Amino acid sequence: MARKEGLWAWKRIFWQLILLAFGVLGLILYWCPVVRHLEVFIPMGVCPSARMPLLSDNFTGLLRPWARPEVLTCTSWGAPIIWDGTFDPDVAQQKAGQQNLTIGLTVFAVGRYLEKYLARFLETAELHFMVGQRVVYYVFTERPAAVPHVALGQGRQLRVEYVAREQRWQDVSMGRMHTLHEALGGRLGREAHFVLCMDVDQQFSGPFGPEALAESVAQLHAWHYRWPRRLLPFERDMRSAAVLAPGEGDFYYHAAVFGGSVAALRSLTAHCVQAMRRDRGHGIEARWHDESHLNKFFWLHKPAKVLSPEFCWSPEIGELAEIRRPRLLWAPKEYAVVRG
Repeated sequence: MARKEGLWAWKRIFWQLILLAFGVLGLILYWCPVVRHLEVFIPMGVCPSARMPLLSDNFTGLLRPWARPEVLTCTSWGAPIIWDGTFDPDVAQQKAGQQNLTIGLTVFAVGRYLEKYLARFLETAELHFMVGQRVVYYVFTERPAAVPHVALGQGRQLRVEYVAREQRWQDVSMGRMHTLHEALGGRLGREAHFVLCMDVDQQFSGPFGPEALAESVAQLHAWHYRWPRRLLPFERDMRSAAVLAPGEGDFYYHAAVFGGSVAALRSLTAHCVQAMRRDRGHGIEARWHDESHLNKFFWLHKPAKVLSPEFCWSPEIGELAEIRRPRLLWAPKEYAVVRG
């Protein structure tokens, strides 16, 4: 019996050391972009060959997941992960045109985020976002008169909606789910068929077309898409409605980009609003705020499509061979300026 207990003790120590090593590696990867290039050796998994011919949707037709063997191109529940080369952009444009869609794009520009980021976001969106499609931009801000004038193409509109400014930036982040839920139940929900919700501190750098549309869409986080599940920054506080237990969670999704149909987004935002109210009632706050609750929602309700990090990339990571064509780039995070 003593020998058996000793063996179990050594096993615990062994796995604790393994987890510690992964934790140290994670810190090194985060703080040292050069070392992050070693992440390509962390396996992402392989899309089963039997599933590959079945991957398609209403916006891309049949996909070509075999064209990107170095990355994971499908999920365990059969949703495609969209990488450059796995779809035909001309087919995506044609299929979207046949459906006569209006696509919404929402962005919050509150406080100093308005002057710092909004103009560049909108100007680059006009160059790259859903080109050739009907688009309606929804800008939520506490200063509608300060929204910059941006020349819009044919069939593209800009709507500015007032939103009260919160005292803490965390409350701005979490409050957007309530604002989006209300907007989706109002004019935005009536005039758009699909909506993408994005952070304003980004700029478009390549074509961001109908291949990104689906009933529900989640974005792989650029900093975490190759990390082992145990190291992903899910909410671990058991008191929070956003908690994911060890072994739960599929990928870590970035709240800088998410979307879907109006109905699907109403469900997502309602879930997040209710969960955050519950947490607030218990005097707690999820570690990554609305993003933690978004990850919980997508664990419970799997997204129909997942966007690769090419659709929302951080230049701080540097260039990686598997990131062939970034479509949306993070702007430098000047938190001392915009959150001061």
